[in-house]
Amino acid sequence: MTTLLINIKELIQVRDHSIKKVSGNEMKILPTIKNAFLLLKDDRIVDFGPMNELSVSADETVDCTGKMILPAWCDSHTHIVYAGNREQEFVDRINGLSYEEIANNGGGILNSAKKLQETSEEELYKQSSVRLEEVMKQGTGAVEIKSGYGLTVDAELKMLRVIKKLRENYNLPIKATFLGAHAFPSEYKNNKEGYINLIINEMLPKIASENLAEFIDAFCETGYFSVEDTDRILSAGKQYGLTPKVHVNQFTTIGGVQVSVKHDALSVDHLEVMNADDIETLKGSETMPVALPSCSYFLSIPYTPARDIINAGLPLALATDFNPGSTPSGNMNFVVATACIKMKMTPEEAINAATINGAYAMNLSDEVGSITKGKKANFIITKEILSYGAIPYNFGSILIDSVFINGKAI
Repeated sequence: MTTLLINIKELIQVRDHSIKKVSGNEMKILPTIKNAFLLLKDDRIVDFGPMNELSVSADETVDCTGKMILPAWCDSHTHIVYAGNREQEFVDRINGLSYEEIANNGGGILNSAKKLQETSEEELYKQSSVRLEEVMKQGTGAVEIKSGYGLTVDAELKMLRVIKKLRENYNLPIKATFLGAHAFPSEYKNNKEGYINLIINEMLPKIASENLAEFIDAFCETGYFSVEDTDRILSAGKQYGLTPKVHVNQFTTIGGVQVSVKHDALSVDHLEVMNADDIETLKGSETMPVALPSCSYFLSIPYTPARDIINAGLPLALATDFNPGSTPSGNMNFVVATACIKMKMTPEEAINAATINGAYAMNLSDEVGSITKGKKANFIITKEILSYGAIPYNFGSILIDSVFINGKAI
């Protein structure tokens, strides 16, 4: 089956050869072709170029006059698999309680863990599939999903099995991350060593035996998992072939970046609080910094210092952090807009961060993230817009006409 899209006003993020990521000043460059065509064969991109070079026909032709095409968003940090909601905590924050105070009162991650433990695998899958379908319609064409709201052996496995089932039933790249080290369960409040031993000695072997995850994560933060805890957990995960992707620097900088780079982490995520040492450490690594601006928006905490990171010659990716407590939204369009509005990223930088660099942060550089021959035909067709700058500018508008996953409109 061949599909030809013609009269594309602008074909965005065109790369003749697959590249892994863009960094520093390269992030300001977004290659495009105006008045373009795009040819698909089954689920792959096979050709593209300006309309005056078009010399082929196809089984199906789609006229995109006035519309633009760009790669589907690559969301490299989500917690889509969760049970229920935390709407009451939203009200608590409005009434003046901090994220930390809510957690200390039994809310936060432990609240979500309790709900998830009480929810059947079937019901958890049902709730999670609704969220996944929603973000796909909003333009996400590749996604990472973490566990971490289980905090028991059975509940963590339940989460990862739901992620596996989503991957089997939805035809887009889905990566699974084991985040047993998300918080200490209340029963281990005075026995943190015991919980870390549970992660290492019971959870990891079972996850590995069922091949349920590709990545391992830890919430390396004051009041959660220390640098030493994180070091030990990442070391154990690597023994089972799990690549680190780590929560660091959300509220404090305690050495999480350094221990993550030590373990060759694929990404370090959050980074709302950064210092010069953190940036210097990242300069000497292949680790992708990942910003989660809608989390900053929702919690009213600082935004990742994108300009400092990019001006240091580093790459940056954008992701949603979709979760029930700090970011109950998986809308990457809002993430891109917020990065431009609040983090002073240019539209070019934000689109690069949400596509090609997001793909890198999931080990998907060869599959998605750019309009490149041989890559998956996962892309967004916009409505008729004046420029791609409309995506962040019209932050409250629905600018997507359709989304293609594996060469088919969803």
